[in-house]
Amino acid sequence: MSCIRQAVRAITREQRVEDHKEIIFNKYSGKQQEFINFVLQHYVNEGVRELDIEKLPDLLELKYDSIPDAVTQLGNVRDIRDMFVGFQEALYSKEA
Repeated sequence: MSCIRQAVRAITREQRVEDHKEIIFNKYSGKQQEFINFVLQHYVNEGVRELDIEKLPDLLELKYDSIPDAVTQLGNVRDIRDMFVGFQEALYSKEA
C-alpha cells in the first residue's frame, strides 16, 4: 500500500481572508460584517491569536467602547460569541 502525500499550499493570513471573505460575509448582516471585518484586520495585522475566544471582549471594547454598546449593535452575548466562532469556521473552511 502506498502513501500519497498531498502538497498543502501555505497562504498568508491576508490571502486566506481574501479567499474566504464572500463565504464569511454571506452569513452575516451589515453590522455583524462590520465587526467581523474589524476582527479580520486585527488577524491579518497581529496574527491568529486575535481569533482566540478570550480576545473577544477586548475586540468588542476596542470597536464599541463597551460590551453593552456592542450588544446594542450586534445582539446578545451568546449571538456575538456564536458569530465570532462561526465566521472562523468559514475562514478556515476548504471552500473558497
